[in-house]
Amino acid sequence: MRLPVDPQLYIAFCGVMAVLAVTPGPANLFSIATGLERGRRAVLLAVAGMNVATLVWFGAAALGLGALVTAFPQAFRWMAIAGAVYVGWLGASSIRSALKSASPSEGEARAVQTRRPAFVDGFLVQLANPKAVLFFTAVLPPFLDVDRPAAPQLALFAAAVILMDVITMTTYGFGGAALARRMDEPRFRRWFGVIVGLLLLIASVLIVSRL
Repeated sequence: MRLPVDPQLYIAFCGVMAVLAVTPGPANLFSIATGLERGRRAVLLAVAGMNVATLVWFGAAALGLGALVTAFPQAFRWMAIAGAVYVGWLGASSIRSALKSASPSEGEARAVQTRRPAFVDGFLVQLANPKAVLFFTAVLPPFLDVDRPAAPQLALFAAAVILMDVITMTTYGFGGAALARRMDEPRFRRWFGVIVGLLLLIASVLIVSRL
């Protein structure tokens, strides 16, 4: 019986993916920031949103993402720029709230009321992540066997990607949430708001730098 993917090729892919998954990038930094500011539940929702976006990218890959990027490069570039601006806006908002003269609890309450759901934020961050475009146009194609059906291959590759991303994103996010337990201290609350903002601004810069 012929397997959907060559085992040696699949092992090599998992090794490459493991390195990419643990490398700090926009998605992992966003997970840390979400954990710091919004807690573990928000981390899980954000991780879910990011991996739904990954599935969207896999669907695009099945439809010929490489050809689309070649045909409409500026469309993908502007989408990534829009994502970077959005992440940067989140970071600036966090810093602004942390530095306001209002009490931390009031600032936090306003932020909760005006912030998008964590799932939506995660989905938008990953959808606009140039690392995803690079992965599907440069990293994934060499591992695809043109002599085998594409759908089963993409399904197995998607399973590996999502499993590793869920583990690493959640670990990063829960690490951030662990620091947030000191939120009862006003000074710490103010400083971690600034740190959250800086992390998101760094993620925004990373998105732009990879265009």
